Amino acid sequence: MEEWVGEIWHKFITRKASSEYQEARVKFADIRQSVALVFRALGGEGVKRVEAATGRDYLVRRSFLEKISGANQQISLAWQDDESLRLPESLAVFPDASLNRDLYIWLAVLAAQHNGRFKHWGLDNQQLVLDVLAKYPGLTFRYQRLAKAFVGLRGDPARLPREAREMELAINQALLEPGSVKVFPVVNYAPKAVLLWLYPAAVVSSQASPFLAGEDGKNEQESNKQKQKKQISTRKKAERTDAGNNRDGMMIFRLESLFSWSEFSKMDRGLDDTDDEDNDRVAEDLDKITLSQQQTQKSSAIKMDLDLPSASEDDIPLGPGCKLPEWDYRSNQLVPDRCLLHPMLPRDAVPKGVPAHLQHTAKTIQAQFEQLQSVRYWLKSQPQGEEIDMNAWLDFYVESQASTAEDRGLYQSFRGNFRDLSCLLLADLSMSTEAYLDDDNRVIDVVKDSLLLFGEALQSSGDNFAMYGFSSVKRSNVRFSVLKNFRESYGNQVRGRIQALKPGFYTRMGAAVRQATKLLIEQQSTQKLLLMLTDGKPNDIDHYEGRFGIEDCRQAILEARQQGIKPFCITIDQDAADYLPYIFGSSGFTVIMKPSQLPVRLPQLYHQLTAQ
Repeated sequence: MEEWVGEIWHKFITRKASSEYQEARVKFADIRQSVALVFRALGGEGVKRVEAATGRDYLVRRSFLEKISGANQQISLAWQDDESLRLPESLAVFPDASLNRDLYIWLAVLAAQHNGRFKHWGLDNQQLVLDVLAKYPGLTFRYQRLAKAFVGLRGDPARLPREAREMELAINQALLEPGSVKVFPVVNYAPKAVLLWLYPAAVVSSQASPFLAGEDGKNEQESNKQKQKKQISTRKKAERTDAGNNRDGMMIFRLESLFSWSEFSKMDRGLDDTDDEDNDRVAEDLDKITLSQQQTQKSSAIKMDLDLPSASEDDIPLGPGCKLPEWDYRSNQLVPDRCLLHPMLPRDAVPKGVPAHLQHTAKTIQAQFEQLQSVRYWLKSQPQGEEIDMNAWLDFYVESQASTAEDRGLYQSFRGNFRDLSCLLLADLSMSTEAYLDDDNRVIDVVKDSLLLFGEALQSSGDNFAMYGFSSVKRSNVRFSVLKNFRESYGNQVRGRIQALKPGFYTRMGAAVRQATKLLIEQQSTQKLLLMLTDGKPNDIDHYEGRFGIEDCRQAILEARQQGIKPFCITIDQDAADYLPYIFGSSGFTVIMKPSQLPVRLPQLYHQLTAQ
């Protein structure tokens, strides 16, 4: 009974305290694609994610009902940083749903023209509005409509205390006449949220602003590094704290307050990387995720070192390796000799034939690709050509002796469907390929089957091709598995290497693409194709994560295109549309919705890409 009454009371008081219009609510998930399109079309950085953000602490003066209901302690605001643009999960500011949709679009336009840095929140937003309206005059009516409606819903400033009233009047004037307010008064509480403006990045720090928790930009890079699982639809705030020493002192507590999710929980993810089925649920409920960097003895790092196989069990290295550059988007330059790539041969690879479960499919694909073989032939009775067509000349000579003969072509020309191309297939062999697709097959099994059928197909067509795999452990250990080089014939030795492949480590894709580009440049073919086969985005356990890896891979692809190489990516990652268009372009990749179809689809895609 108590719970039932409490639930009814909570719904009643929350509804009374809320100033939102529930019937006109627009959810970010329903308009996300349109917002992302506007953001990128008007100049927003293509690598940035466009996603929903949870509410953030906002120290605003609250009404009596809001204090009773506990409402308005956190407000969902629009802000961006180097990684992404965050917009409210939903908007119900206006009684008209079309205005709420327009507000989403307006915020995307503002973000596209702003670099995310603020010197003065009010002055910078006014100037930003002026710049946007000057650049896109067609948005003037939409902005004025939003501004007038928004100011009308903010209430009567005369009912506020003097300092708050002056601030409210200044904000209203700044909204209706951008650029007209040069000085904003100082108040103890933040004004009501100005949802038509962007806010500074939400970074939690010990030197927080009195209005917004975390406007200090010093810890922004640390906040950007926090990664959430894909199932979590919103971005959480992050906080760094010292790891407590649980060996010191005595803990006295009441049993009913033993644990709550809002408290700090000591966990070293570097040592304990096990999955927990409750992690997603806990992360969704948390308003702020707290992390600490624990100082442990050096012996505790042995577990990480043991992930690397010993020299006797590892793949066979081919030489000392080669140094490669890496793109640093923060300094906008290519850092030379930053990565060390090691060519390697799979250990324990013995010559093998085509596996039994692939033999029927392989024969079918071979028959199809045999039709693509380069065939050259003489075209007879041509008006011009490389040589004289003796049969045509004799016919002409005999006919000319009897009567006047017409010259119908006395030459022959050497023609054919010659395929002058080279293809390098680069397969991602990261640890994610260890995952199971069903009860019997892992991703690595599908990758091996794909490589085998690809080899069978190109052997039948006679095209020049090579196959490599890659994974990495930081920038000093980029592993480049040699499966077949361009000078090597395809046979049981290559088939054995493919079947000996095992999941590797991480995905430092940029270095692998640069090495593949160097190998393709050495070929004399007129057409050069670089095929990427992957199941996820670029990543590694050092700084090569998030935007850094994506920017480096994109730069490597641009370098390949400048050398006349055509890159194309084939992926089974269902979220690839969030980052692959930025790396490869909108037509430079394809997503295989059913990974089990990859072995058959790969040769088909190759045929489509090389059809003349």
